[in-house]
Amino acid sequence: MGLNRREFMQVMGIAAAGGMALSAKAALAAPSGKLYDLPRFGNVNFLHFTDCHAQLLPIHFREPNVNLGIGDAYGRMPHLVGEHLLKHTGIKPNSAQAHAFSYLNFEKAAQTYGKVGGFAHLATLVKQMKASRPGALLLDGGDTWQGSATALWTNGQDMVDACLTLGVDVMTAHWEMTLGDKRVMEIVEKDFKGKVDFVAQNIKTTDFGDQVFSPYVMKEMNGVQVAIIGQAFPYTPIANPRYMIPDWSFGIQDENMQKMVDEARSKGAKVVVVLSHNGMDVDLKMASRVRGIDAIMGGHTHDGMPAPVIVSNGGGKTLVTNAGSNSKFLGVLDFDVRGGKVQDFQYRLLPVFSNFLPADKEMDALIKKIRAPFESKLNEQLAVTEGTLYRRGNFNGTFDQLIVDALMDVKQAEIAFSPGFRWGTSLLPDSPILMDHLMDQTATTYSYTTVSELSGDTIKTILEDVADNLFNPDPYYQQGGDMVRVGGMTYAIEPKAKMGARIQDMRLNGKPIEANKTYKVAGWAPVAEGAKGEPVWDVVAQWLRTTKTVKPRKVNTPRLIGMEGNPGIAV
Repeated sequence: MGLNRREFMQVMGIAAAGGMALSAKAALAAPSGKLYDLPRFGNVNFLHFTDCHAQLLPIHFREPNVNLGIGDAYGRMPHLVGEHLLKHTGIKPNSAQAHAFSYLNFEKAAQTYGKVGGFAHLATLVKQMKASRPGALLLDGGDTWQGSATALWTNGQDMVDACLTLGVDVMTAHWEMTLGDKRVMEIVEKDFKGKVDFVAQNIKTTDFGDQVFSPYVMKEMNGVQVAIIGQAFPYTPIANPRYMIPDWSFGIQDENMQKMVDEARSKGAKVVVVLSHNGMDVDLKMASRVRGIDAIMGGHTHDGMPAPVIVSNGGGKTLVTNAGSNSKFLGVLDFDVRGGKVQDFQYRLLPVFSNFLPADKEMDALIKKIRAPFESKLNEQLAVTEGTLYRRGNFNGTFDQLIVDALMDVKQAEIAFSPGFRWGTSLLPDSPILMDHLMDQTATTYSYTTVSELSGDTIKTILEDVADNLFNPDPYYQQGGDMVRVGGMTYAIEPKAKMGARIQDMRLNGKPIEANKTYKVAGWAPVAEGAKGEPVWDVVAQWLRTTKTVKPRKVNTPRLIGMEGNPGIAV
């Protein structure tokens, strides 16, 4: 993208460490019609949502109070939380936008501004933006066909139908792969044929290295050639079961990405956008290494980025964005392309407040049709929660805590592990816990529960491996989600330490965990082939039905070492 320094300052207004903040007047309107009053800008327009995790209905969703930045990521977006985030972005405290982008005053703000997301409300906003932007393309960043009961029970068909109705033009993937390679190909070759371009430059066959899907798609928009290159989650076979996609390889593949960018440019593309599921930190590094990308519209890490980060590289500058999760946001990226290159741009990440966007009638009818066969099962009240239940943050959330507490109780285990998943809706105090809500936390195609006898040494190895996936200073070695959630035992963690030396002071009932002693450990969602066990939702539902009233959960988080003053944590 060929903007000089003067043009950059004119476009963005103010520069800030680690990113650029849009003007308060433009980005921080009140939750009224003005928030969504975005006149047409430029002649090349992209709409972007990602990581909706099959959430068709409006929900509450609490943003994290722990999102630590290590090494070069320290003190920059997206590793700022709470007041640090508001100050950096210029968001007014106690505003609707403060609720959308931060965890602050969550309960009160949720009651004030209502629920967020919902495909019927998202559809209204998409139609509004497309009406003012002829030819605009809607990009789906993946993690779309997984995350709810209906997505699991319909093998992803509910979300496929919803996305076709929404008008998705281009898509890439991650959790979609957990439906299995055959199901993915069935959807791409039948449901999507002639309607949605499924792109991924980094998915190839394991035998001959052939492209499994189109690496990119070329489109003409208002007389301008544009290219959208797909980047699926690079570590899918590590973070998820390999046996579900046995013949496909993934990886970051910078060299091939550069080749695809150059190829698209040689075919006449004046704008090149990467639709990515790398995660924000990986996208930032990729933007610094690959030339010729105008913007990376990213997902995976669920970061609601109010403004792009602008990254310099050998070919110019690249915008890097991330559009949050749970159908909670719609990114709007507008380019003014003249003389064969980008002259100017505008970006907004619009929160989808369901109280301020009417439900689209067509989408609303489809959602009712999708859910109708399952309503009685979805609406079973399992218990009532006295405290807020959420899942988000590097180490634990109260809904995660509920799950590990239930596993230890039902399975009579000393310790419990729950995966560091980022998806899952939030519940306010004194809310019923429905089966629908429990499935929002647990619905995967491999949610088997396990009970194992593990040595103290093995437990440490597991925690060390996950910690390195999260806190390796090189983003290209960060291979998964957040830290495994732990019940029963306590530990300390030093994120800046070297691999193998981060986990310290592991204790059970106050006594040090012994390397050679075995402990009974419950868990769920094993990635190994052949694992079987009772579905975790059955185990937790059993516990909830017995408990009836769930007291506020005391979150079991590790003692942090060397993180004093880090703006990615608030307590």
